[in-house]
Amino acid sequence: MATAKDFLVLHKVLLMKHLMMVIGLSLVAGVVASSTLVTAQEKKEDAKTLKGTLTCTKCALKETPKCGHALIVKVDKKEVKYYLVDKGGGEPYHGQVCTEDKPAKVTGKIVEKDGKKMIESPKVEIDK
Repeated sequence: MATAKDFLVLHKVLLMKHLMMVIGLSLVAGVVASSTLVTAQEKKEDAKTLKGTLTCTKCALKETPKCGHALIVKVDKKEVKYYLVDKGGGEPYHGQVCTEDKPAKVTGKIVEKDGKKMIESPKVEIDK
C-alpha cells in the first residue's frame, strides 16, 4: 500500500517533469522567435531602393515576347537596366508604363541572374 511519502515523491517527480517540459518549450519558442526576427531583419537589409525610369521590356525595349518591366537607372552617366521579377502585364502599374516610360522608385532585393541585374519582390512607386 502506498504511503503519503510515496505520493509526495511521485508528486515531486511529476512536478519536475512538468517544469522541465515548460523550460524546454520556452527555449524552443525563444530560438524560433529570434531566428524569425533575424530573417525579417536580413530581408529588410537586403532591400534597396532605386530611382530611375520604369519601362516595358516588350513595347519600349523590344527585348521580350511578353510585357515585363525594367527600371533604367543612370549610374556615372551610364544607363543600367534592372529587370523586375513581377507579373509583367498583370501588374496594376503596367498600364501606366506600357506605352510611355515613367519616372519611378523601386524597392526590392537586387540579384544578378544570367548576367542581368534583377529586382526581386519589387515594390513600385510611380512618380506623379
